[in-house]
Amino acid sequence: MRHAMTNFITGFAEGWSLAKPYFTSGEKWAAWGLLGAVIVLSLLLVALNVVLTYWNADFFNAIQAYDARIVLALLYQPIVRVPGKGPMPGFAELVIIYILIAVYSTYLTQMLTIKWRQWLTVHYVENWLRDRAYYNISLSQKPGDVVDNPDQRISEDLNNFTANTLSLGTDFITNVVTLLSFVFVLYSISGSITLFGVTIQGYMLWVAALYSLVGTGLTHLIGRRLVPLSFNQQKLEANFRYRLVRVREHPEAIALSHGEAEEEAELRHAFQFVRDNFWAIMRRTKALNFFTVGFAQIANIFPLVVILPRYFAKKIGLGGLSQIPMVFSQVQGALSWFVTSYQNLVLWRATVSRLYGFREAMEAARAMAANGPRVLAEGEALVLRDLTLTLPDGRKLLDHASLTLPPGETVVISGPSGAGKSTLFRAVAGIWPFGSGEVRQPSGRLLFLPQKPYFPLGTLKRSLAYPGPAAQVSDEEAAAALTACGLAHLIPRLDDDANWGLALSGGEQQRLALARALLARPHWLFLDEATSALDRPLAERMRTVLRERLPGTTIVAISHHETARRHLELAGGRIKPSLAAAE
Repeated sequence: MRHAMTNFITGFAEGWSLAKPYFTSGEKWAAWGLLGAVIVLSLLLVALNVVLTYWNADFFNAIQAYDARIVLALLYQPIVRVPGKGPMPGFAELVIIYILIAVYSTYLTQMLTIKWRQWLTVHYVENWLRDRAYYNISLSQKPGDVVDNPDQRISEDLNNFTANTLSLGTDFITNVVTLLSFVFVLYSISGSITLFGVTIQGYMLWVAALYSLVGTGLTHLIGRRLVPLSFNQQKLEANFRYRLVRVREHPEAIALSHGEAEEEAELRHAFQFVRDNFWAIMRRTKALNFFTVGFAQIANIFPLVVILPRYFAKKIGLGGLSQIPMVFSQVQGALSWFVTSYQNLVLWRATVSRLYGFREAMEAARAMAANGPRVLAEGEALVLRDLTLTLPDGRKLLDHASLTLPPGETVVISGPSGAGKSTLFRAVAGIWPFGSGEVRQPSGRLLFLPQKPYFPLGTLKRSLAYPGPAAQVSDEEAAAALTACGLAHLIPRLDDDANWGLALSGGEQQRLALARALLARPHWLFLDEATSALDRPLAERMRTVLRERLPGTTIVAISHHETARRHLELAGGRIKPSLAAAE
């Protein structure tokens, strides 16, 4: 139990570290203003509840006294002077004020929630993409460093965090104020009781405290296992959804492989984990609900049972008998906040843990970006100096290699699979964080085309212009580039929205990427098996198109088949002239 409480305390510290940046940001005045308004409105609701308990006592005392005038006045008049009590607001005024406060309390809470979520989403997306954190996270091979489903953490966890933090936070503050507001009322109207010769003043207050203390302890004892179960459920649900997305993104490959049975088995297996963990949550929740529901139901009648002896002794009237359970309920409910909010706290704790871990992973990934080979952008040539490249597990691919590639020629780099050609490609691009040495990139525009090109969601023209805006490419320029790459049939679809990574074949995707290069007109073009999906005649045609339309572009290609005047081979951790080229 001590460990579980420490877990919650740690969760509150982590939750504050996640919330603090927004409330100290450039939007802090609006944030604190909205939060203050929400808290004030919540406190006004507490004050109205206090007034309503006294209104209730006056109303039932008037009924007991058969005073129809006071009863009707309390229902219809704006202000009623109750004999011996002073002025009391009428029921209609109390209800109207209560409705207005409740409605605007919810409205302003929702406003703060969406503003906070928007700020956090922008902040997390920026940090995820900045310094290639998203890429470096994907390179980690240590199980403890793996961050599952960052998309879910940004879309769902941030939403849950903001909504639940505000809900639980304002609820907690309201309950504290409720406790402070009603504790003196309960103490004053409880009277005293004598047990074993000892007179206890305000005994109903101590009964409420004892009842709540026992309930809190038992609730935590029963429900503490829900914290890790809820954390795991979010992870398993996201993993299952990711596998479904994989099927959606690769329908043709699965269909051609007749892999439906394997995919179905994999999905069943993934959902089995979801189901088994959910069953564990259900069993634990059932045990918790048996207690909490019973605890709440007993709380409805418990104060009446305790106070009835004083009523039968004629020490309180009917109004007092109706008021004490209401006040007792408020005090006991405030003291039992942990009991009633336990399941929401569990979900909140799991969400905080996932977001905190994600933030830590992004910070570590950005720090990783500062490691690896030093990348400079200067000079006319591509220069590698004492370059060493390793895999995340430490295995060395390139060992203290040095190379100078001057501009104005086509260079082909080949080598056996696994020799590190694509890793060298990434290091030249400045995105590989494992290794040492120096990469001096040539000045000017550089464009890197991988074997599997990426196309953003949107129009075909946007895919051609990526990463620039579609507006920078005219329809005429786009049509000319598509025609040169044998994709004239796509010209009528320039403004069509589609997932082009799925709509086009592998060969069409590679040619579309080459059309992008024609439009970008880079000074240096790096190709990593960028024509591997094309047959030899078509690949040769694409190379001819690149040379003719980009005469001033230096082309460095990683390829098993392409030939050029300068042909380098990567093998055994070294870069050396190809013997085949020399012959």
